[in-house]
Amino acid sequence: MLLVPEAEFVGYTPARREPMRSAEQATATGTHRSRHPIAYVAASTLLSMTQGLGMNLIATNIPQIQGYLGATNIEATWLVAAYMAPNVSLSIALIKIRNQYGLRNFAELSIALFVLVSLLHLFVTDLHSAIMIRFVSGIAAAPLSSLAFLYMLEAFSPARKMTIGICLVLTNISLASPLARLLSPTLLDIGQWQGLYMFEIALALIALGVIYVLPLTPVPRAKVIEKLDIVSYLLIAVGFGCTAVVLVTGRLYWWREAPWLGILLAIAIVTVTTAVVIELNREKPLLDIRWLASREIVHFAGTILLFRLAVSEQSAVANNFFQSVGLQNDQISLLYIISMLAMVAACFCCAAVMKPERVPAIHAAALIFLIVGSYMDSQSTNLTRPINMYVSQAFIAAATALFLPPAMSVGLMSALKRGPNYILSFIMVFLSTQSLGGLLGQAAFGTFITIREKFHSNIIAEHIAMSDPLVAQRAAQLANAYGRVIADKTLLSAEGTAFLSQQVTREANILAYNDAFLLIAVMSLCALVALLTHVAMGGLYRPRPTPAAAPTS
Repeated sequence: MLLVPEAEFVGYTPARREPMRSAEQATATGTHRSRHPIAYVAASTLLSMTQGLGMNLIATNIPQIQGYLGATNIEATWLVAAYMAPNVSLSIALIKIRNQYGLRNFAELSIALFVLVSLLHLFVTDLHSAIMIRFVSGIAAAPLSSLAFLYMLEAFSPARKMTIGICLVLTNISLASPLARLLSPTLLDIGQWQGLYMFEIALALIALGVIYVLPLTPVPRAKVIEKLDIVSYLLIAVGFGCTAVVLVTGRLYWWREAPWLGILLAIAIVTVTTAVVIELNREKPLLDIRWLASREIVHFAGTILLFRLAVSEQSAVANNFFQSVGLQNDQISLLYIISMLAMVAACFCCAAVMKPERVPAIHAAALIFLIVGSYMDSQSTNLTRPINMYVSQAFIAAATALFLPPAMSVGLMSALKRGPNYILSFIMVFLSTQSLGGLLGQAAFGTFITIREKFHSNIIAEHIAMSDPLVAQRAAQLANAYGRVIADKTLLSAEGTAFLSQQVTREANILAYNDAFLLIAVMSLCALVALLTHVAMGGLYRPRPTPAAAPTS
């Protein structure tokens, strides 16, 4: 989650704020960027990795962790739901808390709380205590990505904040997921659950020292929190939290089988609707609902959400595909390294060419990468291994790094032109499309794969009959593996039939994943056609805006 430092951008004038307390303070704080730009970039990277690994180390190791906690796979998934429930909405509150109580206090308190919560993970002994601590961890980790954003922008001049700065920090955040999968096997070997969190604690303690050694340039405080802000935020937090829990657990308990899923969705609808009604009738709303419902923002949100669903190909589909064929994280390590290198390369390319007028071209390139990569993956078989997906997954990773920075830059500049009060509304859009959009992608594709697996299982089963000589021969071949240890022919035949059934399920799963890959390719193709049509219609029927004068630092 990202909190944008409004005062860092050119052309922004804070309203209702007091001047800095002394010229010495202004002089002292104004030298950070010129003296230590590399240090601030490194600090931002450290904070991004600390927050990202804390979120992903659990999510990517549910099968391994459930044994340690004595839980089933479904029960262990509540660790992810507990983390995401508070995490998805906290940026809305944190941006005003930071402005009212000061950036320095915000940074120091945030990292200290994160260190404390990380230490609590070492005392986890069962599932219930783990869920409670993961809920608190979701709260404590929320400020870290915003601090990573602030530290990255601190390193660059105003002209490069919206290009190099945004590209680097968003890429760092995206790198956390493959890095977590790359490091997990070694950390689990060291000490299972504690091994994962000893590493996170080490990162958190280093980050604690970094924040004290490298202070951010402070901005003047302002009293911006009102009583109705608290009411609106709590309603939004409950609504978003319930939605996050439903999206994480819905496909496991199955959508129409667990009545409490519908109750949570009803609560989410009521609370968010109530918050919208309150905000529409305020003079100084927490969120500008009318602007959020404008054509421009709806188009922006739809674009980002669609892309967020498409890039779930890597996290929610490709990784699960390898798990379905029996591969673990340590057997896919080189694939993660290639994905990370592709992200970094695409990040630098994007930063080098990113300008407002080039955003459609960059987005088109990202969508082409998605189409090519997803279509290549849709040709998978039971013999497909990571080496067969190096190129396709590199395309997907590059698309992730190419699409988000230009989109965020354009949306952020649009909000800044309207005034500082629109920043929080923009963060709301970006938050909902990224946090909830990521969960929606995993839920949607997970559900789609489950449905298609049942479909393919039925189709394959219709063509399998033991009266078919080829089927009987195959079952006998599979049974021969136990011929030396099972003398009973009836039992041996049953084992052969069971093995054949497992192979049918495996093939049905592979076909279902291929359908998901192909669906993502089709979605990306439709998005590309829509983008090209939008650009063509805009070029034909809309006058080009007159270039504005370049802002001065």
